[in-house]
Amino acid sequence: MSKTIYVLNGPNLNLLGKRQPEIYGHETLADVEQKVRERAATFGLEIVFFQSNHEGEIIDKIHEARDHAQGIIINPAAYTHTSVAILDALNTFESPVVEVHISNVHKRESFRHHSYVSLRADAVIAGMGTLGYRAALEYFA
Repeated sequence: MSKTIYVLNGPNLNLLGKRQPEIYGHETLADVEQKVRERAATFGLEIVFFQSNHEGEIIDKIHEARDHAQGIIINPAAYTHTSVAILDALNTFESPVVEVHISNVHKRESFRHHSYVSLRADAVIAGMGTLGYRAALEYFA
């Protein structure tokens, strides 16, 4: 198995840095990707970085990861709370999964307190801002 980690991002994360910066901060998703790639390089890890606003595209990447990745870091965004389909796809992935949330979902609206993805995740990081992605890399290193 390769030393590749898939970093998958769900809906609206393409607006990171512009959408509700008081919650999600001012870094863009491109900033996050650059920092993740730099940190991954220090561990000798390759990164596949992906974002989609479409559930099926995220599921397709999870399926692709089955044959190419030693792990998945996933910020499913709003799909966290709604997508049994993403959970089912993750259940077909046999290597570790780390769920990441930029905000502390437990300090937000009650509907955000439930995560389908957490039923599969080996670890969950929430509320560390974008640093959570780099912390997730430590799990794989």
